Amino acid sequence: MRIDVHQHIWVEPLLDRLETRETLPFVRRSHGLTVLHSAGEQPYMIDVEAEAGERRARLVGQDAIDVALVALSSAIGIEALPRGEAQPLIDAHLEGVAALPDSFAAWGPVPLEEPDPRDVDRVLAAGCVGIALPAGALCGAGALARSAPLLRRVAARGVPLFVHPGPAPGGAQREASLNEPLWWRPLTHYVAEMQAAWLTFVTLGRREHPGLAVIFAMLAGGAPLLSERLHARGGPAIDLRDPLVFYDTSSFGPAAVETLARRSGAAQLVYGSDRPVAEPVPTGREALLAANGGQLFEHVRPRTVEALAL
Repeated sequence: MRIDVHQHIWVEPLLDRLETRETLPFVRRSHGLTVLHSAGEQPYMIDVEAEAGERRARLVGQDAIDVALVALSSAIGIEALPRGEAQPLIDAHLEGVAALPDSFAAWGPVPLEEPDPRDVDRVLAAGCVGIALPAGALCGAGALARSAPLLRRVAARGVPLFVHPGPAPGGAQREASLNEPLWWRPLTHYVAEMQAAWLTFVTLGRREHPGLAVIFAMLAGGAPLLSERLHARGGPAIDLRDPLVFYDTSSFGPAAVETLARRSGAAQLVYGSDRPVAEPVPTGREALLAANGGQLFEHVRPRTVEALAL
């Protein structure tokens, strides 16, 4: 099975919920335009017609993919909201993904206020293939400790964790400037978040969660390439070829992919397109990367997760 581990779809139930909000994040619709407003991000125009399930399913076929895994875009901060605000938005997202064609399956988002392992069980029972967390939930020892109940449950359930750029509750408030180019934040804040999450996990988290399988979006911001600097600065020894740590290739091309393949092992790289945020960058490894994802999810079928023994 060939899998794209990293897509987003703006489903109507979530857009409808966001439209009712008066505080960030929210959606506003006017003159045929749908615009998302969220903290620390520039306004983002959503092409609702392009997000139609059948149209997106055709793209999955054109990409020669069997299943695309849809994540809530953690960068807009839904998981970091107070639980009473986050849960209805998460429910709306999952409702919309469940109505998509069978070539899609969902990562399970969970509220981060007062992390509750039962949230992991609920989204897995709803058919999610694994759990997605914003990188901020793993950035530093304190964040790792707060997320520990979720991480233990994810590992116990035998499903993977997908780490995507985004804030956690209590994180530093980000301000976006309208003078910033649209690429600025993905090349600075997102990269830094992913690097911090990766460094936290490989230096602290792996010891505490030895059986947890983790997929880092966007090659973890290139963090594995910092291993020599980590050593030079007196950091602990790490396992760059950890067989349970994977990297999706979203937004990176052949130069970065080939370099990381030599450092971490080619089997640890999986295909992630980041549609519709970005167009996939050809690497020459697409079929192999997608097959790597299929091997990782060998127990996953469209709409189905076969629970592994605890």
